[in-house]
Amino acid sequence: MTEILSPVAASMDSAATSETGVSGGGIVRHPAWAVLKQAVEEIRPWQSKDGSIDFSAEGAPGRADAESALDRAVRAVEDLSPLVPHDRAYHEALVVDLRRWAEGGFAVPDFLDSLLAFHPAADRQDGLEHLVVFPMYTQNGNPDRNLEAVALRVVWPEWLSELERTRYDNPLFVPITFEDFTPGYDTNSAVLFPETVAVREAPERFTWGGIFCDREAARFRAVSRAAVDTLGLELPEDAVELLGDQDLSQQTFVLWDMIHDRTHSHGDLPFDPFMIKQRQPFWMYGLEELRCDLTTFKEAVQLEAEGHGMGRYVQYAVLFDRLFRFPVTGDRVRNYDGLGGQLLFAYLHKHDAVRWTDNRLHIDWQRAPQVTTQLCADIEKLYRDGIDRPKLVHWFAAYDLVADYLSPHPGSVWAKGPEALDLDQPPRKLVDDVLPDEFPLSMFYEALAKKLRDVIASTKGITAHGTGQVAA
Repeated sequence: MTEILSPVAASMDSAATSETGVSGGGIVRHPAWAVLKQAVEEIRPWQSKDGSIDFSAEGAPGRADAESALDRAVRAVEDLSPLVPHDRAYHEALVVDLRRWAEGGFAVPDFLDSLLAFHPAADRQDGLEHLVVFPMYTQNGNPDRNLEAVALRVVWPEWLSELERTRYDNPLFVPITFEDFTPGYDTNSAVLFPETVAVREAPERFTWGGIFCDREAARFRAVSRAAVDTLGLELPEDAVELLGDQDLSQQTFVLWDMIHDRTHSHGDLPFDPFMIKQRQPFWMYGLEELRCDLTTFKEAVQLEAEGHGMGRYVQYAVLFDRLFRFPVTGDRVRNYDGLGGQLLFAYLHKHDAVRWTDNRLHIDWQRAPQVTTQLCADIEKLYRDGIDRPKLVHWFAAYDLVADYLSPHPGSVWAKGPEALDLDQPPRKLVDDVLPDEFPLSMFYEALAKKLRDVIASTKGITAHGTGQVAA
């Protein structure tokens, strides 16, 4: 396989491309962008949860006011569209959808036609800009389908393109960075997914998925540096370099995300990899996300062994984000990513790859990759064996794997075993017996959560270049 660029060279190459940009960086500097943002931000508070505008509600605008704001948004899109000619078909369909929404009295919006016209994965060029406007919710952000406008840029350096072409095929994956956004993205959301858009019916298949690597990297750096300082962890020189370099961290996250994303549909899978329309205990989701991250880690170890410089950085990123940020971020209600982070820490700790001694954290940098890869193998065995198990038996096997390392809540019914459950109920009904916090935080993580609470809160809306919390 063709050798990728060294991390430093890759970082410089991407930075140079992004600074000039395929499209010249014109969207947010054009006067029409400010007009579009103002119009969208005027419309958003008028919308109901489903995206409609109820003109009879208290404080609602007059219909003429809503039409005026929407007309300004339409004209702004038309003014900005020539800056991104590759989005022309999408913008033409978008204007039709916007006007149809107004003509229909601002009922529940339907932007299926414009969604189907948007194909960012079809032309992944490093630095390519897109102007996106949809009524949508933002995952881990705003749960309502409000109108949002986002100016973004694709991150697709040559070394990543080569790895995707020759090794980690993922034709729907689109790594992106923020140029600017409306309030739905002044949140913790770091994704742009087509399934969040308000449409009359779900498309037969989705053709792209966007992940904001600049937000992921900036958040990772802020929380990891705070955790390292709090825990007194001594870092190797290249780990210090990673935490100090925003662009290098972004490059690291695009590789991590690309491998993670494709892993959902690779391997011995006893169930729908995305668990769509399935109701399962939250530890099943936690194990699936952890499996994808640990598979990425395993691949990164192999890349490093083959001389690919980014492999080592991906290993650090997976470990630090999973150990430091995931367990203590968000509430404790079915926090499946938090559970995966807790499990990784406990597994490393019980296999002597991580030690908490004299109020300092110690990581055996030689042993940690071996132990982390072993946890991946344990989960893969669980999955492989699950192909031959009934669903409920598989759930219990997964519970046992987690409970071998994490203590269940003392009041857990599931912890008492199958005899404590009403097995005459269908499996999906037994999910009701799962506690919201089935595996509570350890004392170690309870203390760490208090120390990191403020820095985690400060990363809301973070980007690499100053919107929200600035990533230095």
